[in-house]
Amino acid sequence: MQELLSLKQAEDLDVDQIHEMYRQYVNRSQVSLMTSFGFGRELVEHAEGAYLYMKDGRRVLDLTGGVGVLNHGHNHPRILAARTKFQQDRRMEVHKTYFSPYLAALGHNLAQVLPGDLTMSFFPNSGAEAVEGAVKLAYKYHRGRRGTVLRSDISFHGKLLGSGGLTGSSQNRFSFPTIPGIASFAYDDLDSVRSALRAHRGDVYALLIEPFSASTMRWCSEEFVRGVRELCTAEKIVLIFDEIYTGWGKTGSLFYFMRYPDLVPDVLTTSKSFGGGKSSISAFIAREPIFRKAYDNMADALIQSTSTTYYGFGEEAATAIEAVNIAVEDDYPARARALEDVLRPGLDRIRVKYPDQVSEVCGAGALWGLFLSGGPKVLDLAGRLPPLKDPLLRTKLVACSVIDTLYREHDIYAYYTLNGRSPLVVGPPLVAEPEEMERFLAALDATLAQGIPRLLSRFLKEKVSSLW
Repeated sequence: MQELLSLKQAEDLDVDQIHEMYRQYVNRSQVSLMTSFGFGRELVEHAEGAYLYMKDGRRVLDLTGGVGVLNHGHNHPRILAARTKFQQDRRMEVHKTYFSPYLAALGHNLAQVLPGDLTMSFFPNSGAEAVEGAVKLAYKYHRGRRGTVLRSDISFHGKLLGSGGLTGSSQNRFSFPTIPGIASFAYDDLDSVRSALRAHRGDVYALLIEPFSASTMRWCSEEFVRGVRELCTAEKIVLIFDEIYTGWGKTGSLFYFMRYPDLVPDVLTTSKSFGGGKSSISAFIAREPIFRKAYDNMADALIQSTSTTYYGFGEEAATAIEAVNIAVEDDYPARARALEDVLRPGLDRIRVKYPDQVSEVCGAGALWGLFLSGGPKVLDLAGRLPPLKDPLLRTKLVACSVIDTLYREHDIYAYYTLNGRSPLVVGPPLVAEPEEMERFLAALDATLAQGIPRLLSRFLKEKVSSLW
């Protein structure tokens, strides 16, 4: 029998040992990808709030927000205390034949903070499962008599077979099988929705949309979301808002759609920071009439599950209760707006100062994208050739060079999206302070002042040397 590593031995592994184990047991291409950046060659000792504390003593400002997971920051003390108490009290985790006080309380709390009759909740593990659960509910609501689900052309809803098919993005470079009947419309284009409805007249059971597309930094106009609501009501189509990334204050309102009074979807999905940065939990919350028609009978009461054994998992639900309470009590939407008050004008100043390097800045609250430009056009040719075949290769390499310099020279950690036009993303946790945004803006200014050619040349040189 091979020797098994203990938890202590795992914590004592150095970065070279970890890289080698990734190559052997996880994915060797991940090692090649992540070591393109300085942060792929270092290990984190611990994390707290908006900071990563490295084993070499560096303190890094984390502006990724855990890609939507860390609204509460790393290791929020109230989240840790809730989980510690659950463990010390030896509370029951999983048993489907006993009722859970945590599940009941979490459902109650969501009903209190959401508008209208969004009152019926189900709690899977991941955002992709929440999306599939919402679509499944819509299909069941129509008793299988309709066969088409509409999603936008720039959507991102997950990477499972079903949610991957519902994702309409450039990230889908391989065609997997998926659920039948998926059709598309142009994002934020009401005429395109009308056209799709005419093409599938009477057969659409659900329309799925992200009011704010975090992967592309685009958002729906009020006219669009209200118009879609009217169309779905008239056609008895279940309207699903995906706010898995943008929920719990990220864009300056509790959920992005809630900035529009009296606008209520039929189903809302949430995940990521819903778990307080510690628990893998998601939710789809339905309007009461939709849910009751679909599942509220003895025969169907147990088929709403998205195949998750851990529905109502005790510690996960307890953590989510605390995460929601923190977001409400500490007014996370207001904290996001305070960060926006620094980021919006600061990023606009940088765009004006470096027009050849920053073509566009857009966002809301504590979620912003910088669309970078520059670099030699020969990279566009390289992007057309195998094995890459990536029309955004130059854009991505420019973003990578800026991210790498921010990390190496300024101890600031940012990221870029693989979807849409691949902007560099600034998405700080909502526990960050406005002064830390000023620090980031100064670092970004100093980085761009070096010029994209120099940043890109250095990044590519180091990337090539790391391969040999």
